[in-house]
Amino acid sequence: MRIGILGGTFNPIHLAHLRIAEEVRENLALDRITFIPAASPPHKPMNGELPFELRCELVRVAIADNESFQLSRIEGERAGKSYSIDTLRALGEQRPADELFFIIGSDSFLEFGTWHEYRAIFQCSSIVVVERPGARVPNLSEALPEEVRSEFVLDRAANRLDHRSGHQVHYLGECLLDISSTRIRNLARQGRSIRYLVPAAVERYIIEQGLYADER
Repeated sequence: MRIGILGGTFNPIHLAHLRIAEEVRENLALDRITFIPAASPPHKPMNGELPFELRCELVRVAIADNESFQLSRIEGERAGKSYSIDTLRALGEQRPADELFFIIGSDSFLEFGTWHEYRAIFQCSSIVVVERPGARVPNLSEALPEEVRSEFVLDRAANRLDHRSGHQVHYLGECLLDISSTRIRNLARQGRSIRYLVPAAVERYIIEQGLYADER
């Protein structure tokens, strides 16, 4: 199977996350998108984050009506920082016949050279770079860390980089919904509406459970 991997803190998951997943699935003809909440993200402090299991529950509620979407708690099953390379290796060991497509924002791709064992990620998975507002990547090759550029060949027609491992780097510039989890949390803290920023089921869950209200 062709599986998209979408990680994040999902604090909370919102409509832009879901739209990105759907557009990647459709554009690359993927069989499934796996949402993986980060237990302890290395690039982001966890101050003010909901507990891991609550964030997983928000994802579960958000994707319940889409058979192509699934939740994985794999990053909560190990101690320490939630490094992407460790997750991709574990997924590869669990399902070696699957082809993985690791989905990241263009802002993250521009800093990819700072990631833990980033070169090994190209060996484990194809990468799908999704354009984020304010972080356009005009030249995919030049956005690569300089030390790995020689490992890729540019396919201009497909707007894709082909890695010598057989994996690829794809670029999708279509989904530009500018929705921020930070803004959603701030609105919820103020008792204001978050309707149309998150799925209706997620909105209900946040309100019923009083999530973020204790941060006012």
